[in-house]
Amino acid sequence: MMTMKTLLSASLALTALSSCQSETENPNILFLLVDDMQSDAIAALGNKNVYTPNIDGLIAKGVTFTRTYTNGALCGALSMPSRAMLMTGRGLFEVQSDGMKIPECMVTLPEQLRANGYRTFATGKWHSDHASFNRSFAAGENIFFGGMHRYEKNGHCSPHLHHYDETGQYKGTSFIGEEFSSKMFADAAIGFLKTAAEDKAPFMAFVSFTSPHDPRNQLPDYGKKYKAEEITLPPNFLPQHPFDNGELAIRDEQILPSPRSGEQLLEELALYYGMVSEVDEQIGRILKALDATGERDRTIIVFASDNGLAMGQNGLLGKQSLYDHSVGVPMLIIDPRNKKQGTKNDALCYLYDLYPTLCDMVGIEIPTSVTGLSLKPLLEGATDKLREDVFLAYSNQQRALVKDNYKYIIYNVNGKITEQFFDLKKDPGEMINLADAMPQKASTYKKLLSQRLKEHQDFCNLDTPFWWEDGHKITWNELIKLYIFE
Repeated sequence: MMTMKTLLSASLALTALSSCQSETENPNILFLLVDDMQSDAIAALGNKNVYTPNIDGLIAKGVTFTRTYTNGALCGALSMPSRAMLMTGRGLFEVQSDGMKIPECMVTLPEQLRANGYRTFATGKWHSDHASFNRSFAAGENIFFGGMHRYEKNGHCSPHLHHYDETGQYKGTSFIGEEFSSKMFADAAIGFLKTAAEDKAPFMAFVSFTSPHDPRNQLPDYGKKYKAEEITLPPNFLPQHPFDNGELAIRDEQILPSPRSGEQLLEELALYYGMVSEVDEQIGRILKALDATGERDRTIIVFASDNGLAMGQNGLLGKQSLYDHSVGVPMLIIDPRNKKQGTKNDALCYLYDLYPTLCDMVGIEIPTSVTGLSLKPLLEGATDKLREDVFLAYSNQQRALVKDNYKYIIYNVNGKITEQFFDLKKDPGEMINLADAMPQKASTYKKLLSQRLKEHQDFCNLDTPFWWEDGHKITWNELIKLYIFE
């Protein structure tokens, strides 16, 4: 066990506003988070196959960060660490047990907002513990604790939800929703927004969808439906991954076992795009309800996904890889006070940078437990780089570094090393491996990656043959003991 005791409880206490402010001075925050949405599964970002008018409308009014990454994951459920990182403003090796629990020493974003006069409300997915949810939110409805709606329990069509429990125990609060999951979450958000104009305090409404995460076998009776023959395959489609990346037998890859034909993948994509469009419709309902409150002009809107998904790209179906389709995420911010609309920013950033950014935007102090970087200067037009590079990790078998327009990925599967080096500008689909053609540059990236892993207390060491112990794939029981914060 690696026990971390470097966080001083006194320095992590909730902080108060540094100056006297009336409750009405701070803007509201509407945070729309989706699950497993590719960064390119949006019409306004270039996908000609999909219909997303409401998300497109947000992109037209906000700043879209086109090179946003989640830091990765140590287990197959990427959303758990991703959402914990987002809520704590901390990186992968700085959250506890891959995000399963958020300890009290890590002040969550809604917890900090709540301590500074915000009404905090949540609906939808929470992939950490009950206690951290209740520290974060003063109210909630149609809450889903867990990773996904199970196939054997009728999936999204019969979501197993909870009413808010002030005690935080969540015993006797469960029920089965009668509507599709996205509609249940949108209904709860709309119900909360109707009360917004009646309260002088600013609000944070966290709407955490479980769509377009599978199951994809039952689409709702609303939204656009797609036919396989009307859509096209992604340019980097492959029937199967060219080598063993350590995760070819995971659940996500068995939804449609490889090798996969183009026809099979198109059928699956049609269902996936249907899920994207149905959640887009529910986002539209929430935005319409926000307009009806008269609060739109004083509400910051954030839209993002917790992680991406391969859906046939590079021969994969799931998200347990370090290709951009899986660790790259869509992310945009609308600040009604910012006159620059519909702009794109290609600065390298992490999803968890949203925490300090929002604190900066509403004028409250950033807790010392937060290690992310504020994007506020970029929103205001700064051109300096926020980061020179980002590092990415998955399990104990994959590590990567993105710098400038290049990405270096290295795999260690039972002691077998595989390297990839991509020019992301010329080859955004990551199909042309330049590791042999540019060995010196790839080696430079590997050295920098090794340095970043040490700086961020990664338990893997690239300078050893197996990186970690005997090189076996880390188990869940081993994983949850690695990073404990007290």
